[in-house]
Amino acid sequence: QLRLVESGGALVQPGGSLRLSCAASGFTLDYYAIGWFRQAPGKEREGVSCVSSSDGSTYYADSVKGRFTISRDNAKNTVYLQMNSLKPEDTAVYYCAADSILFRRCVLHPSRYDSWGQGTQVTVSS
Repeated sequence: QLRLVESGGALVQPGGSLRLSCAASGFTLDYYAIGWFRQAPGKEREGVSCVSSSDGSTYYADSVKGRFTISRDNAKNTVYLQMNSLKPEDTAVYYCAADSILFRRCVLHPSRYDSWGQGTQVTVSS
């Protein structure tokens, strides 16, 4: 199983920014599609953004387009999620996940991913 560790979650005011990190260990992250997901209390886990390993293509949920940016730093074996213009409805536990099939295009559905981090809490509140 691929090991992932998220960090960067915090309490932030509406309109603020955060950058989440997803660090991989034991494998080369660039070979795998990586997704960011979130789960708010009482709600299902939803896809936020993902980056493909095959061609580097990225995808975003409509709710975060124009505000969130996913990126890779292959030298650090880390994927980031830059979140700007945060809203209270962005409050959730955020998870990163890896698709263990090499060089696939990513999708925003949790069922594609089989290795998950432990999650990091993001709270947007004044």
